[in-house]
Amino acid sequence: MARTEKLERLLKLTAVLLNSTTPLTAQELKLKVPGYPEAPLSFNRAFERDKDDLRALGIPLSMVQITFKDPPVEGYLINHDDYYLPDPELTPDELAALRLAALTVSFDGATEAAALWKLGGLVPFGDDSSEQDPLASLPMSPTLIPLFGAIVERRKISFGYNDLDREVSPWRLDFARGRWYLIGYDHNREDARNYRLSRIAGEIELLGEPGDAEPAPEGQRERTLRAWEIGDEEPHKAVLWVSQDRAPIAERMLGQSAIAVRPSAEGVEFDVSVSNVDAFRFFVLGLGDQAELLAPQELRDDIVRWLSTIVGES
Repeated sequence: MARTEKLERLLKLTAVLLNSTTPLTAQELKLKVPGYPEAPLSFNRAFERDKDDLRALGIPLSMVQITFKDPPVEGYLINHDDYYLPDPELTPDELAALRLAALTVSFDGATEAAALWKLGGLVPFGDDSSEQDPLASLPMSPTLIPLFGAIVERRKISFGYNDLDREVSPWRLDFARGRWYLIGYDHNREDARNYRLSRIAGEIELLGEPGDAEPAPEGQRERTLRAWEIGDEEPHKAVLWVSQDRAPIAERMLGQSAIAVRPSAEGVEFDVSVSNVDAFRFFVLGLGDQAELLAPQELRDDIVRWLSTIVGES
């Protein structure tokens, strides 16, 4: 119950800050957001934790000086330009289609979807939008809510996966190709991994105390899974060389954090985690003769075998 109340408080805190046109002090937020303890010391501790949690979730909470008060005090706001996506300049028809699509999607079996609004949900549209039945649904996994809570609390978790016990610092949840994935740091393998939620066995067990989990690196906080990362294969650590001409394309696809060797006159080397060999093969081949897979040898051999088969069939 306490974890659910905290999630609701975080969502209400975000909503209050987004709806305010001016910075709000901590005391003003205490009055506007239900759920905070009354005792000043307890409130300060809870509020500090909430601020850290919002920032860990990628919400751009800013602290500014409110100069029109005497004396000046600290206030908080969420900059809409940083929080919302930039205006894609949709036409009226495109905007209508987008809003209709938003109205036709819901979570399967979700009766308390408010705690998952950051993951998706219905967009109010008209006076009777609540009466419209969705035409499509996002699959609702029983592990979604406990995982979301663990991410908010930055708490380590353990679970069974592929017949092995995993101890993970959870970073975020992604929905890709019709499936939910957990991205986090696997302490047993000392590496970042992704896990398909439908293959998690048993219940999610919370470990340690809130705040014990490894925080997500800067480059991991907001990016989405690439096609070659969406798979159940044991990840390969691939080293890909790309010519200077094609390097900008590869960097956009792989991300700047994947650069292993800085650009030179010849090209750039990238470190890539590959959990879906088929998808990675097509990406490499799409770069043509301007790219070479340097390692590991088994992935090089896979591409050679695949090309040999194609040539033989032709």
